[in-house]
Amino acid sequence: MAKGRMKTAYTGVYYYEQPRAGGSGTEKVFYIVFKQTGKVYEEPAGRQYRDNMTAAKASRIRADRIEGRREAPGAARERESAEKLAQANRPTISRLWEWYLEANPGLKGIITDKNRFSKHLEPTFGDKLPDEIDPLSVDRFRVRLGKTRAPATVANALELLRRIVNFGVNRGLCNAPRFKIRLPKVDNLKTEDLSPEQLRSLLDALDTADNQDVAGIMRMALHTGMRRGEILRLRWADLDFRNGFILIRNPKGGRSERIPMNSQARNLLEGLGRTSDFVFPGRDGGQRVELRRAVRRICDAAGLPRDFRGLHGLRHAYASMLASSGEVDLYAIQKLLTHKSAAMTQRYAHLRDEALAKASAVAGKIVEQAQQPKVFHLDQKA
Repeated sequence: MAKGRMKTAYTGVYYYEQPRAGGSGTEKVFYIVFKQTGKVYEEPAGRQYRDNMTAAKASRIRADRIEGRREAPGAARERESAEKLAQANRPTISRLWEWYLEANPGLKGIITDKNRFSKHLEPTFGDKLPDEIDPLSVDRFRVRLGKTRAPATVANALELLRRIVNFGVNRGLCNAPRFKIRLPKVDNLKTEDLSPEQLRSLLDALDTADNQDVAGIMRMALHTGMRRGEILRLRWADLDFRNGFILIRNPKGGRSERIPMNSQARNLLEGLGRTSDFVFPGRDGGQRVELRRAVRRICDAAGLPRDFRGLHGLRHAYASMLASSGEVDLYAIQKLLTHKSAAMTQRYAHLRDEALAKASAVAGKIVEQAQQPKVFHLDQKA
């Protein structure tokens, strides 16, 4: 019968009498008790016959544990577990991005940000801590991306990187870089316009496009000037056919806005099937995400310039048509485009001025003709 715990002549070393392993009779199984990293551990040191263990040997093992020369198995497991946890929670750019998404689930433009992060930022900065990023790596990233992407794309990628870093620093999750991430200046006032010939070619391409779902989205942009995200988020509940208005929820400018539903937009919308809560749903009935390639194919079929920016270009074309007509003032264009300030609408001012100049020239010609002296021919009877 096994006895209870027995003391030895050595502090923290004791033994139990247990059946001998692999033989008859009993043997001593030595245990040690010690404190390491502020925690008390108890572990077996070995068996008397199988391991040739003695109280003196067990005492030396205990001394090694206390002095840190040998780590206790339990402490080793805890250390490895802590190291794995620390590694998983290292505030790398990728980890900060995950926490940023968790903290901002309803952020506008999040789909674009996700694509921007996975395509541009993650391969270069994903496994780095913010304070491991240096100015040279940012400069190299800027130059490399700028070889294949537009300046605005480079600026937007760096802005997202800076936003992620600022999120981590402000939440106390990481140390700040030793320098400021500066964004390149971008002239983003490009304004697309469509000539009458280009507009006719585009309408023909839309009519004959294989993907009529995307063609409908492009028509919506051309008829209303709505932004890409506003069209893709549009739900049937946002359409007021009775009063002729479209509700734009949480536009880029801030609070929700209403814009008129013109006859072209109404005809387009009334011709669509209601298969989802979304007006222009994706394949699964949820919000559509990707359509860039299909838009590009239609623009190419219409013969539009390669730098024409798809749905964004159609929004500009809509505004340009209004401004150049001379019949719509800039304040009305601002409201239709849901610009938060008039400054953004000023890019169309020159088109408005040109239309007004032409109108003024017509009036001038009328007055000029009225001032011309009347010529009478001698053979003309009075």
